[in-house]
Amino acid sequence: MTRRAPTPRRVEGTYYALTLGSTLAASFIWGINTLFLLDAGLSNLEAFAANAFFTAGMVIFEIPTGVVADTWGRRASYLLGTVVLAVTTVMYWCLWVQEAPFWAWAIVSVLLGLGFTFFSGAVDAWLVDALQATGYRGALESVFGRAQVVAGVAMLTGSVAGGVIAQATDLGVPFLVRAGLLVAMLVIAAVLMRDLGFTPVRGATPGAAVRDVMRDSGRHGLGRPPIRWLMIAAPFTTGVGIYAFYALQPYLLELGGDDGAYALAGLAAAVISGASIAGGALAPVVRRLVRRRTTLLLASAAASAAVLVAFFFVRELWVAIALLAAWGIASSIGQPAQRAYLNDMIPSAQRATVLSFHSLLGSAGGVAIQPALGRAADVGGYGFSLLWGGVISAIAIPFLAASRAQRDPADTAVAPGEAVGDEPPRRAGN
Repeated sequence: MTRRAPTPRRVEGTYYALTLGSTLAASFIWGINTLFLLDAGLSNLEAFAANAFFTAGMVIFEIPTGVVADTWGRRASYLLGTVVLAVTTVMYWCLWVQEAPFWAWAIVSVLLGLGFTFFSGAVDAWLVDALQATGYRGALESVFGRAQVVAGVAMLTGSVAGGVIAQATDLGVPFLVRAGLLVAMLVIAAVLMRDLGFTPVRGATPGAAVRDVMRDSGRHGLGRPPIRWLMIAAPFTTGVGIYAFYALQPYLLELGGDDGAYALAGLAAAVISGASIAGGALAPVVRRLVRRRTTLLLASAAASAAVLVAFFFVRELWVAIALLAAWGIASSIGQPAQRAYLNDMIPSAQRATVLSFHSLLGSAGGVAIQPALGRAADVGGYGFSLLWGGVISAIAIPFLAASRAQRDPADTAVAPGEAVGDEPPRRAGN
């Protein structure tokens, strides 16, 4: 049977399918993850330290797995990540059953981080290369925006279902559901995903391939000022964002006065996912109203920091839920523009590694910030820790402004024939 020729529509469809399945699998535990760790006997400090070990794993493995994607192929990277995540998710469940000591949680959390690093950079790199290879002429923001909507729907479904399942059974069952879905995604990705517009490195030794990709990635990543400033901003926005996402679960329970209302914790993740859907749908529309992508990045960073500060002053549950939705929209509406901005500045051969290094710096921020804010929650409550989270995330704003000041063509790039703001059309791409 002859395989049909790939088209941009088929590439997009595969990307959305991967996004849907992976996010659905992951989100089954997002709404109850902090409660799961606390139920296992960990303190707030230990729970967020476990999350910090997860992000430490992402820091340690981001570049090596990015090199895997840029040498062995993006498809191989995705499949490896799916296997590692399925296995380590089951290991997490085993630790909960055994009420394991903190050191065991730390080790498995690092391995969970390894699994996710096989995804970061590789999937976006696969998409952009495949779209270019099949003649796509639309705006990248549109694809990333629709993917964010798909991810939001998956997260909404998974987080609510995870909370409800935990309420009806126990906190461990959503982890087993997640592992099963990851096995299903392994099969789906093996059938649908093919490397297009990218040729894996052949013939070179692994050490030589790593050295070549790392050297070129440094030149096209940190060596390019507009990308460098984005990377420096990442620890503050991403590090705080990871903490806030998980801290908002027990924060809502604290306001609601019921530590066992797991469905309410699922609602926290569901509200964020709904806000992400709105942000993804609005992003391409808002992008057409402004001249530069960095305008969206700056507005998103400033608004999300302000909302985090506002949580400190909230005493009513319904107000907190409204602020949660506002934070979700504020933090997500700039994401498609940022991803398009970065991808338009990175050559294909180094794309996965540079994107992975950007993720690495964001994860590095989480390693330092999560335990610190977890300790702040132990001392002054979750509202107090979110206040400091808003202050820390605002540090990113000057660095985003510095990236904007470079006036890179990618900042104003659009699809052929499309104008945004008062800027004449400029072709997107490398």
